Amino acid sequence: MEMKTTRRSVLAATPLAGTPLAALATTASAQAAPAVMISTWDFGAAANAAGVARRQAGGSALDMVEAGGRVAEADESNSSVGLGGLPDRDGRVTLDACIMGWNGDIGAVCALEDVVHAVSVARAVMEKTPHTMLVGEGARSFAVDQGFPTQSLLTPRAEAAWRDWLKTAEYAPRINSENSDWRSTPDFRGPGGPGNHDTIGLIAIGADGHMGGACTTSGMAFKMRGRVGDSPLIGAGLYVDDEVGGATATGVGEDVVRVAGSHAVVEAMRHGMDPTAACRSVIERLARMRGTKVAGSQVALLALDKQGRAGAFALQPGFTYAVTTADGTTRIERAGALFT
Repeated sequence: MEMKTTRRSVLAATPLAGTPLAALATTASAQAAPAVMISTWDFGAAANAAGVARRQAGGSALDMVEAGGRVAEADESNSSVGLGGLPDRDGRVTLDACIMGWNGDIGAVCALEDVVHAVSVARAVMEKTPHTMLVGEGARSFAVDQGFPTQSLLTPRAEAAWRDWLKTAEYAPRINSENSDWRSTPDFRGPGGPGNHDTIGLIAIGADGHMGGACTTSGMAFKMRGRVGDSPLIGAGLYVDDEVGGATATGVGEDVVRVAGSHAVVEAMRHGMDPTAACRSVIERLARMRGTKVAGSQVALLALDKQGRAGAFALQPGFTYAVTTADGTTRIERAGALFT
């Protein structure tokens, strides 16, 4: 789509531009049964399976999202999360994660090295310290003190990708690389690749009706050392309110942070929007704010309300998400997009 130079034209060029947000409350897809867990991208299906298994075994919503996050973190083929994640420009893999419970309990880690399960370290920060976030060497030391094993997170394939990147040292995000690479590359089918900029975000409803959420990521591939995006930031990459629902974000984290994406979605649901309409309202706000600066970027928002309705919306076509019901049935949904 040819982009104009004004912010207004970015929004006006979309097919549903001008549609009252209240009218969008009827656009969410019908669901045969309420969802109990959602997560970003096609590879969220495996995460949801682990999460719902924990629910069926008596686990809480926090147990569900932690279990799902750990699946992605342990998958070496997933180059945007955990073990096998693509490194920063210095060749070091650093992980970011957060977790949030129904009652406002939160924990996060940033720039964590040598520990695979960042989401579990984030939960330990929440449950075993008076703090809400630990970073860098402090996060690593805490993880070691808590008994988390350490290992190199840089796999041979990720190191080869980094060395290939060094030939040009250019960063160019590729929209929806998380799915395209995961589906199509036999020898490196991870949901990412050079230019990856992503995460897995998960929201769940426990059998007791309480909610929880988590995000975990290795961050933007070949990022500047010390860079942190939206994923470990409560209110940006993740937010849960047990009265309303929860939301998570994916894509270019810097743009999610600008609009406090996940918190904004939850507040839109609080004021009566369904999850799809709420996600769309925030994506539209970002487009109005940033104009052509987001024309080539992907940001997607995903939400689950207390009734088990799931919805999402993205800047660009191609964002998918996994939706799972209490019996373990999972479907992959494709979100609507502002740009076509």
